[in-house]
Amino acid sequence: AFYEAFVARDARRLLDRLDLQYTPKHGSWLNIAENELSSMTRQSMHGHRFPTLEAIQIQLSARTNATNANQRGVDWQFTVENARQKLKHLYPKIKS
Repeated sequence: AFYEAFVARDARRLLDRLDLQYTPKHGSWLNIAENELSSMTRQSMHGHRFPTLEAIQIQLSARTNATNANQRGVDWQFTVENARQKLKHLYPKIKS
């Protein structure tokens, strides 16, 4: 896509700046991130009007610092056995 949008020299320069990392589409880290973004939106952003981008950044930075200092964990209630039952359509079918 970079080579379609930019001349080759600029596309290569931009690609060299990227550090691509594989992240699984289905994973517990994604659930944690979604929960955190939802919580942040509800607690820090919902119902507020921010006059500037800087005001939003200050609000989010304060919340991020407080969240990181708290170091709370995630209480998973979905066991491996539950996952195997409920998500069996995601597991590969092995033919013998």
